[in-house]
Amino acid sequence: METNNPLQYYASHSVMTEPAEYQHLFNRLPTDILALCEIVQGLILHTHWAERYGVQLSEERQQEENLRKLTRQLAKIMELDNSPITVARPLEKRIIGTCRDFSTFLTAFLRHQGIPARARCGFGTYFMPGKAEDHWTCQYWKADEARWLTVDAQIDRFQHDALSIGFDTHDMPEGKFLSAGQAWQLCRAGQADPQTFGIFDMHGMWFIAGNLVRDLLSLNKIELLPWDVWGMMAEFKQEELSRSYVEEMDRVATLTLAGNEAFPEIRAFYENEERLQPAEDWQP
Repeated sequence: METNNPLQYYASHSVMTEPAEYQHLFNRLPTDILALCEIVQGLILHTHWAERYGVQLSEERQQEENLRKLTRQLAKIMELDNSPITVARPLEKRIIGTCRDFSTFLTAFLRHQGIPARARCGFGTYFMPGKAEDHWTCQYWKADEARWLTVDAQIDRFQHDALSIGFDTHDMPEGKFLSAGQAWQLCRAGQADPQTFGIFDMHGMWFIAGNLVRDLLSLNKIELLPWDVWGMMAEFKQEELSRSYVEEMDRVATLTLAGNEAFPEIRAFYENEERLQPAEDWQP
């Protein structure tokens, strides 16, 4: 959909969140955000949390995290258990995914109901003390409050207790989830250590930059997998970033942190930047 209205734009599906032939599965979804998150949690098992839930994943099951597109994920979900999607699956019957998938599923549910929603890429500060872990959340527009609310659809009761979370994950307080743009600006200002941002053995400004580009693409309704890399993301390495690249990322960070008024510029930046276009061999 081509529009200069961000709320109209984010209320419609992307290639990733379009349910297509599975649209009928969404017709009896509740409208309450907490209930929608519980439905998402009953469909997906996070690949990195599986063992903590007592589930051993085969290599074949782990490959489900690469399905990427909602229609493929829904096909697998119904293959595993053809109950209505409002019915929570047993752990072993849930599709395997990551934080990105919890976020895109909630985004899809909300868009189906005509609510502006978008997946955001950045870092969660509540997984490991002193660390900001690679993470995705969902934002939706709360019309009666005229603001974007951030929701972590991944955090169920088990994870809530395991992580000793003391805040509302359905309306995240400032600073709990840092969008990649926020992380970039904090580190550029010397207010945070880039080596605390990342996952596993991957940390630093180059990693933040990758998430920053993914976040920009998600704001253009291209919700990538965390390991999808091309163009502007492929230009950086773990070594020192060039001055021109850093300045470019400064601009991207500013765009991703701007309000709804910056939406036309966000769209124009994507449309006019060849390095943001999908690689020829990339399949949604």
